[in-house]
This record gives sequence, structure tokens and C-alpha cells, in this order.
Amino acid sequence: MQITVTGKNVELSDWMKSYVEKKVSKLDRYLPTIDEARVELSVQKTKSSGDSQVVQLTLWANGAVLRSQERSSDMQASVDAVMDKIVRQIERYKGKHYRSQNRAQVSPPQVALEEEAVPETEVVRTKRFRTRPMTVEEAIEQMEMLGHDFFAFYDVAENSFSVVYRRRGGGYGLLQPELA
Repeated sequence: MQITVTGKNVELSDWMKSYVEKKVSKLDRYLPTIDEARVELSVQKTKSSGDSQVVQLTLWANGAVLRSQERSSDMQASVDAVMDKIVRQIERYKGKHYRSQNRAQVSPPQVALEEEAVPETEVVRTKRFRTRPMTVEEAIEQMEMLGHDFFAFYDVAENSFSVVYRRRGGGYGLLQPELA
């Protein structure tokens, strides 16, 4: 497993980096198919100083993406909390995929970000991602695994790109574009 630890608005000490790497490397026990793990440690300015130390962990495992984020007043406590949260996600993922015989593999989105300082009326961020054709159910599952409110995917049934989203009142919505 390749582990990348980065710091944002924080000086990353060797001790903290080794602490995070040691914790993340133990995830192989729970899910041996982890290909890559990215950990971002950051300090954010918030009204409450108790929520300023943020840790975000993203795992790519056998085509699936698992993400967890935690914040607290202490960076080490945030690391421990994010590890507990990701272990629960791994258990849920394994329950859905490894224990059933007809499991479908989900491709990890390969995200490339481009940000520049431009006026408000222009596009300030572009995300590019690789995907594979999937069903609506697989797209909803991937959206839930990522913890997002929407997910763009190539719909195998419609042979076009679609978007699933979580509705405020409960349930999911599906956007299917049509050319005018």
C-alpha cells in the first residue's frame, strides 16, 4: 500500500508523519486490497478552536474509494477518530462486497484539480475523473461510500452520463440529460 501524508496550514513533524503512517499501515489487516492511502492533516480557522485540527483519509481499494474526515482540538485525537471511522466504513464495505457472490467492482475516480485566481463569473475549479459504466444502484452505492450528496456516472442502461443525488426529503434523484 502506498501511503501519502500531507500537511495543509500545518508544519508536519516527522513524529506525526510516522504516527499516521503506522496507523494507516494497520488497515491492511482489515482490507488487504488497499492500493493507496492519502492522509491530509490541516488546521482550519473556525469559531470553535475545538474543531480546528482536521484529518481527511482517502483509501483506494480494489476499485472502491473510501473517505473519512474528523476534526477535534488535537491532531492526534483527530487521527485516532478518523481511523475508527474508516474501520467502520471498511467493515460496511466488506459486508456489502465480500460476503455476497454477485459483487460488482467500482472504479476509483481519478481526480485532477486545476485552480486559478479568476473573476467570479468564470470556472474556478475543474475536476476530471475516470469512470466505468455502472448501474444506478452501483452509482448510489459509490456516492454513499464517498459520503457525497451527488455522483456523476456513465449509465450502462441509458448509454449516457447521468447524475444521482440525495434528496432532502429522503430517497434519491436521477438526472438524465437530453439534447435539445
